[in-house]
Formats: sequence, C-alpha cells, structure tokens
Amino acid sequence: MTEVSTKPYLIRAIHEWCVDNGYTPYLAVAVNQKTQVPKEFVKAGEIVLNVSPLATNKLNLGNAAIEFEARFGGVVREIFVPIEQVSAIYARENGHGMAFEVTKPLAEIEGDGNEAVQFILDEEEPVSTDSADKPAGLRSVSGASEDPQPLSVTKSDKSDEKTPKKPGQKKKNHLTRVK
Repeated sequence: MTEVSTKPYLIRAIHEWCVDNGYTPYLAVAVNQKTQVPKEFVKAGEIVLNVSPLATNKLNLGNAAIEFEARFGGVVREIFVPIEQVSAIYARENGHGMAFEVTKPLAEIEGDGNEAVQFILDEEEPVSTDSADKPAGLRSVSGASEDPQPLSVTKSDKSDEKTPKKPGQKKKNHLTRVK
C-alpha cells in the first residue's frame, strides 16, 4: 500500500480551522490541463477560489482532488482541482494558512530557480504601479527567503522592500512561499 500525502489532511485542517473561526478559506491553485476551473478567472497561471460553505455546493476535500460547485458571474460551474495543484490555503481575513510547493513541468519553469512567490492580500483598493503588465495579486521576486520553514504561512506587516512605498499607500499583508 502506498502512503497518502499529508497535503490533503493539512488542507482539510486549515479549512476546518477557518470555518470554525468564522474566516473565509481561500484556495490558491496552480492551473494546468488537469484542473477544471473557469479559465477566464485565471491570472498568471493561478486562480484563487473561495471554498467557504456559503460559496460552495457539494464541497468534497478528498485525498486526490477537491471538487465542488460554485457560481462565477451568476453561472454554476463544476470545479475540479487535483491536490498536487493546490499551492496554498489561507484565511482571507488575516492571511494565516499554509503554502505548498507545486511542481511544474520543465517548460513552465522560469527564472533561475532561486525565486519566491508572494501572494498579496489586498485589504484596500489596488494601488496603481508603474508596470501595468504585471498581474495583481501574484508576483515572482528574486532572492531566497530567510524564513526557516517555507511551508508555513503567516500574516506579515512588513513593508515590501522591493517596491518603494508611495505616499498615502496602505500596508499589504503578504503570504510567501519559497520554491
């Protein structure tokens, strides 16, 4: 018998913790050909899904996949996410949760492999940036993380050192996952 990964159990635990505390569980998914999600909502190869009981119907957090029905633009869609494509689960309200490494085919990997991915939770209106072609909410940054446990995700109130703060700009919460 092959051993089942701990990942689906951790996803279920964080989901249950979010629901028990009145938080909204969000699931960050790296989209590939096996993932069944509305493609029009995919940005930079990822989609963030609200998996709260109020936003989903027939939610099944299984060992191999996460399946549910949800409304997108008023239309009910069936969602299918293989567990290996889940890159994070976290509470929308405070950013606490867990991130996971998602292996991508070699053709999809960019950069030198020494990058981190930041999930940015915007609690206010998005601030315009100099680069209009960068997708909001997910970006690659260079350099290794100093976090000794790269799979643990917590809220951080530190300002982003890579982007200078503009006058009147509010702080953003960051979730960081290191490859």
